[in-house]
Amino acid sequence: MFCKRKSFQAISMALLAFLLLLPIAGCKNGGAQQGAKEKVLTICCPDDIGDLDPHTYNSEMFAQAFVYENLLKYGDNGKIEPKLAESWSISPDGKEYTFKLRHGVKFSDGSDFNAAVVKKNYDAVLKARKNHEWLELINQIADTQAVDDYTFKIAFKNPYYPALQELTLIRPMCFLALAGFPDGGDTSQTIKKPVGTGPWVLSEYKKSEYAVFTRNPYYWGVKPKPDKVVVKVIPDGETATIAFEKNEVDLLYGTGIISLDSFKQLRDSGKYQTLISKPLTTRVIGLNSNRGPTKELPVRLALQYGFNKQAVIDGVFYGTETRADTLFATGFPYCNLNLQPRTYNLDKARQLLDDAGWKQPQGKEFREKDGQALELNLCFDSSDNVQKGIAEIAQDDLKKIGVKIELVGEESQSYYKRQKDGTFNMILGETWGAPYDPHSSVSSMRAPSHMDYQVQSGLPMKKEIDQKIEQVLLSTDEASRQKLYADILGTLHDQAVYLPISYTTNKVVFHKNVTGVTFETKNEIPLTGVDIT
Repeated sequence: MFCKRKSFQAISMALLAFLLLLPIAGCKNGGAQQGAKEKVLTICCPDDIGDLDPHTYNSEMFAQAFVYENLLKYGDNGKIEPKLAESWSISPDGKEYTFKLRHGVKFSDGSDFNAAVVKKNYDAVLKARKNHEWLELINQIADTQAVDDYTFKIAFKNPYYPALQELTLIRPMCFLALAGFPDGGDTSQTIKKPVGTGPWVLSEYKKSEYAVFTRNPYYWGVKPKPDKVVVKVIPDGETATIAFEKNEVDLLYGTGIISLDSFKQLRDSGKYQTLISKPLTTRVIGLNSNRGPTKELPVRLALQYGFNKQAVIDGVFYGTETRADTLFATGFPYCNLNLQPRTYNLDKARQLLDDAGWKQPQGKEFREKDGQALELNLCFDSSDNVQKGIAEIAQDDLKKIGVKIELVGEESQSYYKRQKDGTFNMILGETWGAPYDPHSSVSSMRAPSHMDYQVQSGLPMKKEIDQKIEQVLLSTDEASRQKLYADILGTLHDQAVYLPISYTTNKVVFHKNVTGVTFETKNEIPLTGVDIT
């Protein structure tokens, strides 16, 4: 369950250090302004922002959200709020949704936003349905209609209860202006340029180095306070920390940008402001039920009992995250199921392995069965400083129960490829959080687009799980829906294919001349209300 980020060729540290000192045309270099009234906010990202195609998955989601918008917004406590649609109605049979669009909205090139443009975007996404198999919303759309300039209608094949939630997603149901469409109209391949209705416009870009966003002069909503946002690409967390301390970066936003050690150091220094969000997602290790020793349930259970997650929370996260015992936090709809937590217990872990025939020969460090060593790989995104730290602790912990862990840290593209093709025993990741959990996340388990399909692929009841997922997404009875979620999530818990670690938080560090920093969903960096003096 991961949201993709575009990877890029690693820049040598010497060149990167040089680039960080270069001024970007028309921009300040970090916190100090270059003798102009222009307000420039500089942030950083470990990956290139990508091509900003709103209908594909090759870009950083926060950058797509800078430029593009959708019909609805996911508000506080899961409330669905108007965005480009001012209001909506649902037919009695639950199969037809009618949206009244906001009047007077323009794209950043000055062209009009209307129902015809909405239909053109939806048609482009629907033409490439296979690219979006993970999202049941796409599968359920039967037809779309521009009723008039400001009325748009979606007809569904079946009643689909998460429709409104999934119409708040950053991608793929956002809107590109006509000027951005390629000549053939196929946005699944490319776009001419990123033109949206959002608060920001991409005005300057150098791949793998930086991107500059300026205010959208036609933006219909609250105007951003900064004139510009500069996104510097800094793959290394320690380099990002140094750039921040040297005032070359104003804001470090998001878990994984820097190490937790660096976050603690900056927080404890008293020189900077820090914020921690409420819990957003679940940090997990996926255990592949279809590869090597993790095919065996006793092995998967032993890994659960042999990993000291509380030590990770105390020692790595410094208390900024809370312990997770289930795949989804109980606060999400249909997820408060009273599932039995598995606590750290080395004796139980060893006994499970002994009973499964994985014995530790005298004088040997690791267990064996039928001449095979109990050796597993644990894969992680090498650009994510937090994942690397967890992987190293897991390696040390599981050695205590006689399991040899090979750490495989790879750049993002290779890491995501492993999720799809299943070439892992164990892999680090996260659930998606709001507005995806549990419906979108559960829906995606049926297609090999994320790690979930692979971790479940060896389960004898996989077909039954998938059938229940289809039923729950189309259910109209609340009691039936709750029972189906209990069956699905209870089975996955019993089969131990997910090792939940903690409920994640977003973390941000910023200079004292920066104000108005807030949090929204995990994949957004809301900067319109941020100010810099």
